[in-house]
Formats: sequence, C-alpha cells, structure tokens
Amino acid sequence: MQGKHNIYNIRRVRICGSYIITGGKKLEGEISASGSKNASLPILAASILNNGITKLYNVPNIHDTKVMIEILRNLGCKVKRVRDKIVIDSREVKKYEIPEELMRKMRSSVILAGALIGRFKNATFCCPGGCDIGARPIDLHLKAFENLGINITKNTGYIHCTCDTIVGEKIHLDFPSVGATQNAMLVAVLAKGTTIISNAAMEPEIVDLQNFLNKMGAKITGAGTKEITIKGVEKLNNTGYKVMPDRIEAGTLLCAVATTGGKVRLNKVVPEHLTPVLEKLKECGCEIEEEKDAVILQAPKKLKAVDIKTMPYPGFPTDMQAIFVSLLCTAKGTSIITENIFENRYKYTNELKRMGAKIMVEGRTAIIKGTRKLNKAVVEATDLRGGAALILAALNASGKTEVNNIEYILRGYENLDQKLNALGAKITKEVR
Repeated sequence: MQGKHNIYNIRRVRICGSYIITGGKKLEGEISASGSKNASLPILAASILNNGITKLYNVPNIHDTKVMIEILRNLGCKVKRVRDKIVIDSREVKKYEIPEELMRKMRSSVILAGALIGRFKNATFCCPGGCDIGARPIDLHLKAFENLGINITKNTGYIHCTCDTIVGEKIHLDFPSVGATQNAMLVAVLAKGTTIISNAAMEPEIVDLQNFLNKMGAKITGAGTKEITIKGVEKLNNTGYKVMPDRIEAGTLLCAVATTGGKVRLNKVVPEHLTPVLEKLKECGCEIEEEKDAVILQAPKKLKAVDIKTMPYPGFPTDMQAIFVSLLCTAKGTSIITENIFENRYKYTNELKRMGAKIMVEGRTAIIKGTRKLNKAVVEATDLRGGAALILAALNASGKTEVNNIEYILRGYENLDQKLNALGAKITKEVR
C-alpha cells in the first residue's frame, strides 16, 4: 500500500458560500422533484459490476453524485454526462482501492466496497466521512461481507477485503441498515449460490437498486420486504435505467410551501413513497391531493403542532426530522419529536434558536413550542438536512437571513434555491 497522502490525482472540490433569503413570501405554483440522491449513489457504484456500459437517467447533479463520479473515474471508469444522461464505461476498471480523500467526504462512498468485492473479490478503503449526525459504524457492512466468505483485515486506518470465492449464504442484519443491505446485495449478485438477507431495510431506494441490478441480469427478489433473496449469476449486461424521484427533496419542497401558507403542485414524485410525510402534513392542517405522479398541497393559514417519531421505512424518515422541526417552529401548540435513528441529529436547533425558535432538546427528544414569527439572523448549516431546515425557517422569518456553509446543502439538493424562487421565494446565492 502506498502512503496515504496525495497518492491519487483527484480534483479538490470545495464550495464556500451563503444563501441570502428574504422571508415572508408565500410560495405558490408548480414544480418537479429531481432524481433521488440516495438511490443514485448505490446505482452509480453498481455500474462497476457489469464490466460494460451503463446509461443512467434522472441522476441529480449535486455534490455527492459528482464525488461518486470522480471516484468511478479514479478507479478507471470513463464517465460522460450529457444533460440528464450519464454514460459509464466500466470495462477499464482495474483498481480496487477507494480514494481516501473522497471517501472521507461522503459516507455513501462505502457502497463502492460491495461493488468492487463483487467484481474483483477485492477492495481497500478507509472509514467513510459525511455529515456529523451521530455514530454510523460500518460493522454491519463488514459482518455481511464475512457471512459471504470475505476475509477482512484492518491496518493503519484502512480496511482490506479479499476472498477467492464469494459463496451465497444467509445474512441476518442486527438493524435494518440501508447501506449494509445495499452492500450485501452488490457482493451477492455475482456469488456462487443463493444469498438471503433477513431483517433487510425496506426503503424505496432498496427496491430501485434491485430493479436496476435485475435490468442488468441479476436475479433478486424481495426488495421492499424484510427478506431479500439473491440468486448469483455469472455475469451482468449493459443496461439503461431511470432513477426514482427523490422523496426527501419532495418532502422538503412540500414543507417549504406549507411553512409559508402557500399552495403547490409537485410533479415527478411517487406519492406512496411520501406517505408518512403526507400524513403528518395532513395532521398539521394541510389539504393534500394525490395523483399518479404528483401531489397537490394547500397549506392552512396556521399550521398545527404534531408529534413525530423517526423510524426505519415505512416509518417517518430521519432525513425529514430537521425539516419538520423547522416547520413546527411557527405551528400552533407544542410538538414533540423523537429521533430513533441517529443520536446527534439536533445540532442545527441551536441555529434555529438564533432566529427565535423555542426548542428544548433532551437526549433524543426535541420539544418545540410554536411561536408567531421567526426573526432574521446569520446562521450556519451544520449538516445536509439541518441546512435545509434553516432555509425553511428563513422563508418564514422577517427580514433577510444569511445561511452560511451551504456546501452541506449542495451535497444533496439540486438547485433548491432556483426551485423555491420559481415558487415565489427570494433567495440569492453568494459563492466565495
């Protein structure tokens, strides 16, 4: 292994900037959701497996997908993006070391380990980075690898995974981890025999990965349930695939409109994926109409308080927790939010308090007492979803609010400022 520093020819990506948001604008109109960040990343990683050409559509043009594409290029893939289409040629991939510099920028990069092991029976990587929202160990990933016959060694901060043969086996996950489920699927696709994953994550993004792999020639059933079965195949084929809509971006846009008392038609969504979010918005007093691929929301003059507990899918998504805390800051009454997934996901609440929010955090619980109006302030995004929560608060605040550290927000939202401006918001981006 070479030295850890500067061994890869990687472009450094650093975006420093702010959103200047003038609050008090009622949002109204029609907008469309982008492709899913959380579905795109494992699908991009999985493109390594077919040793051929993959054409992907509806991949959001955000920082995290750019980092994943950069890693693919570093490994030897030829990647070309033309408007909404990404073409990946993985025939020349020969490396199986994931670049440390980029691995530390994005936690989802760990999903490449499963793809590399599946194709090369080899992978080397360091512990991933990402937003600081709590402990997210990869022990479940490594345990799943070991179940499939992968030998794992750890040395000076690096994890080395090797094997002679991948053999299908039963894998029981102690927790329905999305990443561990996806990594186990990627390793097992080209294994000998059948793999059964029990207590699997049931998120729609798991189903999307199954559908993509099956289109390449895999034999996977059960995604979306607690048990997934993968019958190993000898090879995979060239394919094209359209990524599902982003349910978290969709929920964020709906909440942005709701907090301003507006009305929106949100297109290019799958309403079933949004059920827990839509139910809570209804409890808040919103009128909601669902169509095949659209949601129409009409907000009341004053939102009502609700209680929420985050849970694995099909429960209320942890990625929407911060968004709803922001929404409920000006709701009538007192709301109680319980975070059951990540233990450190309330850092952003200190910034909301700077804007006049009345929030008390006790361990995994946040108690929000609704106030009539939030005030302008200079605030700092501390993570992806917490940053989006500050944007929502600013939309409903008096005067101009400055949201700094927007690189967190740009990791997961495609043109969020432009979409909100199309609905009547007044947001300007300042990049330094």
